[in-house]
Amino acid sequence: MELKGKTALVTGGAKRVGKNIALALAKKGVHLLLHYRSSESEAQKTAEEIKSLGVPCQLLRADLANTEELLNMVREAYRFEKSVDVLINSASLFYKTPFKTVQESDWDKLVDTNLKGPFILSKEIGNKMVDGSGGKIINIADWSGIRPYKDYAAYCASKGGLITLTKSLARDLAPKVWANAIAPGPVLLPPDFTEEEKQAVIRKTVLGRIGNPEDIASAVIFLLENDFINGSVLVVDGGRSIV
Repeated sequence: MELKGKTALVTGGAKRVGKNIALALAKKGVHLLLHYRSSESEAQKTAEEIKSLGVPCQLLRADLANTEELLNMVREAYRFEKSVDVLINSASLFYKTPFKTVQESDWDKLVDTNLKGPFILSKEIGNKMVDGSGGKIINIADWSGIRPYKDYAAYCASKGGLITLTKSLARDLAPKVWANAIAPGPVLLPPDFTEEEKQAVIRKTVLGRIGNPEDIASAVIFLLENDFINGSVLVVDGGRSIV
């Protein structure tokens, strides 16, 4: 796909990995529809950074767990832009859920945000892509969706489901729409990690270091610019998943 002049909707684009993806797209000349839920001030700052690169950026607010808000956001997106050529499902909810104490409400929050939200957006926008000139969908999953880790069962299940959804989209929306997933490893550790916990992760990562959001952003660009990768999961984890 030639990216310049295309339009991308990036969920969770206000900060962290989503912000880096949005900025990488802007540098390629992509028009941005930047989604956020509660990080309005960060979203505004990111939008200004994007505009300084010479491309338009519109902010869209929605709770990914709320279907009505998502449908309203999609309608608003198409009021701003005549088409959405790229959908990046980057927004995610992440927290520990030890199996002895995990509640049904935890499952609902994590699965609704991390899996149902991307499903709704992929359905609404993906079908419009099929009816139009095509497009690409990239889901930001997690290596734990392939190799789950302890005390995060609900989160890992949501990301495993996102990987399977990606493969289903690749089949159901082809040949006009490509769908791929990226499975990050240790890129941004939880803010409450101790130094000891951080070092433990580093020791278990083949490259011996933590990655950064730019590693994920460059993987997104690679998948968007390659037109013969579909239904794949690109693991970007420094070798963490093979230890």
